[in-house]
Amino acid sequence: MKLRIAGDTLRLRLTQKEVACLGDDAVVECAIRFSPNHELRYSVASSVDALGVSVNYKDDSIRVVLPKAMATAWASSDEITIEGSDPGGVRILVEKDFQCLHKTVETDPDAYPNPLAVSI
Repeated sequence: MKLRIAGDTLRLRLTQKEVACLGDDAVVECAIRFSPNHELRYSVASSVDALGVSVNYKDDSIRVVLPKAMATAWASSDEITIEGSDPGGVRILVEKDFQCLHKTVETDPDAYPNPLAVSI
């Protein structure tokens, strides 16, 4: 899972396996370690209790929660993005990650095929 923060926008891009896990009720979680005792954890989960897309930041952890029905439908569709915002004004984008056009497939083996790639 890739994390991108720009201004008040939080963007998470998930590979095919991560999207499948999210669709199967699993939590997708990653972390970046800054030192042995300091890391930032970030995750995406679905919940039947979620009324909309939300984000929570607590104890060096960013957790995005999606409504279960929305996550399940998204995981099994061609839809690329789930978008929402929280009451604090953070815009949230959860996206399917496409293969980069400027890198070889081997560097992004589990990313979705890029629809802009030219087939030979």
